[in-house]
Amino acid sequence: MRRRGTAAGAALALSGAGVLLGLAASPAQAAEVSYATHCVPPAGISPIDGTTKVEITAPATAKVGDTVDVVWKFVQAASKNPDIIDLPANSVQPSGILKAAGAQAADIAMQGTRTNPAIPKGGAMVLSDMKGSIKLTTAGEVTLTPDAYTVNAMSTDTKCTPKETVQKAAAIQVTGGGGGGTSSPTPTQSTTPTPSATPTTTASPTATGGSGQTDYTGKEVQVPYACKTPIGDKNATSPVQINARRNGGNFDLTVQFKKSVMNSPADIPKGSVKPSMEVVLGGADKGTVHVEGPTNAKDIKSGDPIEIPDLTGTYKPGASGTSTLSPGVLTIKALGTTTTCTPTKTEVSLTLDTSRQPGGASGGTSTSGGSTAGGSGTSGSGGLAETGASDHGALKALGLVAGTAILLGGAVFTFMPKRRTR
Repeated sequence: MRRRGTAAGAALALSGAGVLLGLAASPAQAAEVSYATHCVPPAGISPIDGTTKVEITAPATAKVGDTVDVVWKFVQAASKNPDIIDLPANSVQPSGILKAAGAQAADIAMQGTRTNPAIPKGGAMVLSDMKGSIKLTTAGEVTLTPDAYTVNAMSTDTKCTPKETVQKAAAIQVTGGGGGGTSSPTPTQSTTPTPSATPTTTASPTATGGSGQTDYTGKEVQVPYACKTPIGDKNATSPVQINARRNGGNFDLTVQFKKSVMNSPADIPKGSVKPSMEVVLGGADKGTVHVEGPTNAKDIKSGDPIEIPDLTGTYKPGASGTSTLSPGVLTIKALGTTTTCTPTKTEVSLTLDTSRQPGGASGGTSTSGGSTAGGSGTSGSGGLAETGASDHGALKALGLVAGTAILLGGAVFTFMPKRRTR
């Protein structure tokens, strides 16, 4: 059974890696071979060439009709973890092909468990043992040779193939005996969780300021995001809703992510995922309002739904009239990396009448000066033109897509928002 492992995100790219193998039948023999290897990480990371050292363990003798277990262990990985992201414990799983030849030819599917210690950026790759089995059908010598392998880390694959002819790593002397029959290698297939995010949009009417009104409910809008991640560009669409509550002459904003769900592909420790957004102002007012959420309060286990909290902040009107609020640049920081997601098109979620503020509209505002974000018409590296204390270049985040998707090193994590009851 695969260990449930962890963030938000990312991430991730493994530039090559080692694979460990477990044991087979007895009596057993173990032999080591090394070979030049070419590894192709996810998009955005350069291929890696290195040397792989593999130890294969298999029974020295067996009979026709026996099904024997074999184990593959990487003594040395083709490369280290790239300097992009720290890999959490239990987030890496190897799989590969072991070639049987000689008296019997077959591809033996090998698979390891998702079991590893935390691996820092630039650290040596540590992978679990890979195991497989083969049913022996013909008397004679059956040789075993390692071939291509894949390292899956947080839902991204790095594929490694030999650059030269690999020498056999072990041989089984098969004698005639019971059984016989057809060749039937029994591969252990790798399973990768499939994300399933189906946003449900229930539009609420846009609210405007009126006499005595304190709470304003926005409508849920679908926002397409283009995200800059540590391993390349990603795209995703997320449902977002902006609500407000009058607080004196200001408005307390709440940005909610709606009904997008995905199980975490790895263990994410508590306090490691931090989302924020720049809500875009339009109409009478201009600029942005910064909102952010707390970090995750609990560890998130692999296979469990990831929840994203509400993002909150305060809008201090800088003009009198009708102001619109739309989802803007989303930033997620997680596991030491950041990803910035910029709307390619945006839509107004909430409209507020700031002309009826107690005491009238005042000068000071929490927004940065600049133009409203309207999709491709946005300006600046993050999609907004900003001035003042916030440098938009710092708005890099870890791939959380408006309302539900975190791109962790190439991996898309979708979030299930917390439901709020008024």
